[in-house]
Amino acid sequence: MFKKVFPILFVLIFGLSACQPATQNQGSSENPRELTIMTHDSFSISAELVSKYEADHQVKLTFIQGGDAGSALNRLVLTSGENNMPEADVFYGLDNTFLSRGLEQDLFEPYQAENSDAIPENFKLDPENRVTPIDFGDVCINYDKAWFADNNLELPTSLKDLANPMYRNLLVVENPATSSPGLSFLMATIAEFGENGYLDFWQSLNDNGLTVVSDWETAYYTNFSGSSGKGPQPMVVSYASSPAAELIYAETELSESPTGSLVAPGMCWRQIEFAGILKNTANRDLAEDFIDFLLSRDFQEDMPMQMFVYPVLPEATLPEGFVRASQIPESVATLDSALIAERRDLWVNDWTNLILK
Repeated sequence: MFKKVFPILFVLIFGLSACQPATQNQGSSENPRELTIMTHDSFSISAELVSKYEADHQVKLTFIQGGDAGSALNRLVLTSGENNMPEADVFYGLDNTFLSRGLEQDLFEPYQAENSDAIPENFKLDPENRVTPIDFGDVCINYDKAWFADNNLELPTSLKDLANPMYRNLLVVENPATSSPGLSFLMATIAEFGENGYLDFWQSLNDNGLTVVSDWETAYYTNFSGSSGKGPQPMVVSYASSPAAELIYAETELSESPTGSLVAPGMCWRQIEFAGILKNTANRDLAEDFIDFLLSRDFQEDMPMQMFVYPVLPEATLPEGFVRASQIPESVATLDSALIAERRDLWVNDWTNLILK
């Protein structure tokens, strides 16, 4: 779910030179061991929480941003293998649309987190506990309220409406081959129109002036008019919680968010994000501690204001502003996980051949 970083509260550390495996020695405050976490580009955590974790565990946390979730997974697949040391110890950001690919590549070591019993069963998609659910969010179309009001244009109330000529050139989406929200939106269209109808729908979008970009950051901050105020498209594939970020982090105090989400039945896809311990890590004990930390109330309650996603831990308290401006769909599009595993690559290839070639 979900992407989503609005303030930069924590500077992530880059570079492969810092990613060599640490030895299994006991760390100390003078000579802490190092744990490397690969994430998608939208990962964020408060600096205070990082400092506290490092002090409590006598460890240095190093974060590598691997691109959007799909790009980060591709990077892990290319750099990991039975005889290769992993580039990181933990991966955060694998979602339910890419889950089967990550598991099929045998990237993760099973681990049952200490607080896993508290996670609702509908989030647990891997019975072998190779990955642990951490957060969720709903991928929807966000819209610029002022643009629609100024142009006296009614909002779409279904995916099919998006192909109406009145919405020509108004929508930007992310490439599903490289972007997790882009793939989530593709899945929503397959759930809505079926395998025999979704390409016809996408062709109608393309004929109606669809814009496609590689990642969420480009779509939201460059193309979308509702965030930067300069982009040409007033509709973007994002998250139902994105309007909360626009309200909370507005330069001047607002009574309501300048953006909204289209949450009619069939228009949203629930994205669940996971974290897992990478195979062959030399820091298995540190990695286990970090997975436990991701399910702690400290992290689960920090996460909504950092990444604007929902915690999977039911006891975690949500900030008032986050709740007030977020929209929760009454129903979300779904597909059987086994069907996604079997057909995902074919769907993406067919989409690519239709839209990008």
